[in-house]
Amino acid sequence: MLAPPPPPSPAPAPTAALPPPAVRDRYWWRLLPALAALALLVRVPSFTRPLWNPDEGYLAVQARMLAAGGSLYDTVVDRKPPLVPWLYQASFALTGDTTLLGPRLLAVLAWLLTAAFTASLARRHAGPRAGIAAGILCLLLSAGLSPADSQAASFEVFMLPATVAAVWCADRAHWCGAGLALAAAFLAKQTGLAVLLPLLWCVPHRAPAGDRARALGLLLGSAALPVLLAALATAPRGFLFWTLTGSGDYLAFSGSLATLAGRALVNTALLAGAAAGVLPAALAAVRARRTGLGPATGWLWLWLAGAALATALGLRFFGHYFLHLVPPLALLGAGALARAPRRARRTALAVCAGCCALFLAWGLLAPRSGYEHSRRVAAEIARRTAPGEAVLVWGMHPETYWLAHRPPASRYLTAGLLTNFGGGRTGTTAVGEKWAVRGAWPTFRRELTTRPPALVVDDARGAPYRLSRTPTLRSWLRQGYVREGGVDGAVVYVRRGE
Repeated sequence: MLAPPPPPSPAPAPTAALPPPAVRDRYWWRLLPALAALALLVRVPSFTRPLWNPDEGYLAVQARMLAAGGSLYDTVVDRKPPLVPWLYQASFALTGDTTLLGPRLLAVLAWLLTAAFTASLARRHAGPRAGIAAGILCLLLSAGLSPADSQAASFEVFMLPATVAAVWCADRAHWCGAGLALAAAFLAKQTGLAVLLPLLWCVPHRAPAGDRARALGLLLGSAALPVLLAALATAPRGFLFWTLTGSGDYLAFSGSLATLAGRALVNTALLAGAAAGVLPAALAAVRARRTGLGPATGWLWLWLAGAALATALGLRFFGHYFLHLVPPLALLGAGALARAPRRARRTALAVCAGCCALFLAWGLLAPRSGYEHSRRVAAEIARRTAPGEAVLVWGMHPETYWLAHRPPASRYLTAGLLTNFGGGRTGTTAVGEKWAVRGAWPTFRRELTTRPPALVVDDARGAPYRLSRTPTLRSWLRQGYVREGGVDGAVVYVRRGE
């Protein structure tokens, strides 16, 4: 009796006909400098102001605390993984901690890597022209949000090169590389795990039938090892709590549905406007189920779905969350243009370039109202205190510490960790001491008692976390401090007897 034939191996990824090596080398030698120049161009607005949003300020303060001997997830805390704070710390060691030039340059490099990997994926599946279009589109779309979201050196910016690299490696059955890139994506931001969806699709479609279990093991094992090492390099229990288990209340839905829906629609419209040149062709390709990237494109659809899920996680819909969508959208647009006539392709890219120019102009001309408030408060703090004296700023602007060049009196840099208040949500009632991060208030009170700040600034300005709704802080403040003036709506308190 004859044994049944073995199951067929999956078909290899469809690839465009490869030119000779010399031609391939010329392709990249020409494309990479062009992408580098474009990456720098679309990031020009980022260099025109000291700060774009509180996230940059938070990271800058964290980097200073780490450089001063702080311990991540112990005396330096946030709900994010460690990679981006480490990058800020490393850049400060090279450029100094009074400017964000280092992180801004790293952001340019991150976008260049993202565009290059995206171009390589498109070239592999649809040819050289698609690769060029994908790289260009990736960078043009990266500017297609409000300047505070698109120009900041944010967590998503440093996560994206790793996510695209993970798909790039899995598409070529480089399982260890895919796992390492997946780990890097997670260590930049938790939502980097969304790229696991296309990676899991690639295992049965790129690995031989008898090698799939090994491929999956290599993928997951390679992803787990760097995460384990990062946990051991910090505080393992704190790493687990702050990156995974301690954010349930923060991610829970609350607030005004109309506000959240409005923000989602606005940011969707902004990104769609940036992609206006390729959007009709991309939608037509979706309706026809022909992406132009070959017949087996499940990885792309899962990548796009995972990016959409990451964007919607927690239902906050901040603009910078939409950066998750840029690489898969660039691939979808490039695939659609690959089948278009040359003139139509150039017209589409020209329209996207024009839209990008409008977003860059917005970035160059945008008002600085939020930054100016923090700058004025920081100047008052610097005037009233000496270098090295710790201060407490009760509010949601951690950049104030960085601008004032004064160390924070607590590891909790914003009122959000102590009240569950999060920017972007209105109408929620789940704000107050009882919704704080578990164990935060005893630690906070101990910090303030052990090392009383030289100055306290109440920057709540009527927000839901104001002193009238935080009795522990209000009681402590009354016992040892007196009100003495204010600045730009913030109230200044000094120690009694000083």
